[in-house]
Amino acid sequence: MNIVSFSGGKDSTAMLLMMLEKQIPVDKIICVDTTKEFPQMYEHIKKVQSIIEPLKIDIVKIDFDYWFGEHIKIRGKRKGDKGYGFPDFRNRWCTTLKREAVKKLQKTIPNESTQFHGIAFDERGRALKNEKRNIEYPLIEWQITEAQALDYCYAMGLDWDGLYEKFHRVSCWCCPLSRIGELRVLYNDFPELWTELEKLDKKSFRKFRSDYSVKELSERFANENQELA
Repeated sequence: MNIVSFSGGKDSTAMLLMMLEKQIPVDKIICVDTTKEFPQMYEHIKKVQSIIEPLKIDIVKIDFDYWFGEHIKIRGKRKGDKGYGFPDFRNRWCTTLKREAVKKLQKTIPNESTQFHGIAFDERGRALKNEKRNIEYPLIEWQITEAQALDYCYAMGLDWDGLYEKFHRVSCWCCPLSRIGELRVLYNDFPELWTELEKLDKKSFRKFRSDYSVKELSERFANENQELA
């Protein structure tokens, strides 16, 4: 059984459509929804679904809000505390949740299955950690770079409503690991999402970033806009 890991980003989208174009069998498509994706991403996934029918994208949701601010820790230094708060480089609990969600679904799938991950040729170093697992990387095999993957998607009429013109990565909009420039774009161009980020900031015991809280970023970006006015 061939299982495609589909995030909805340019690389996994290009991989999936190229596999079908090359008539490589696809038996299952798994997409993890953090519930914190850009609205444009949800629309993109719907568009891809319409292109690949009758194949179906299996959406697996994780309860981000629960783990972020409601879950009661039962062990460790923060036993009894509520929520994991914002992730950081040492504690990327949201990534762990995504992996666990996929593993849970995979328990119902035959062990001899092959997974297909969308890692582009210019990021092939990321694939080294999975050398002993039954995972294939078609874009690396075909030497498709990130830029080529994006161009391919554009040629297929998929543009994420301009997200890739604003952001290098289009994963969770609330990610504190985003670049300052991309957070500035979020503040200026997606005010409704920034408001949601400010609400999350009030629930988190952990600072948004080591250098800035969301409130401090709001003040910084507001001051920058005033200076440019």
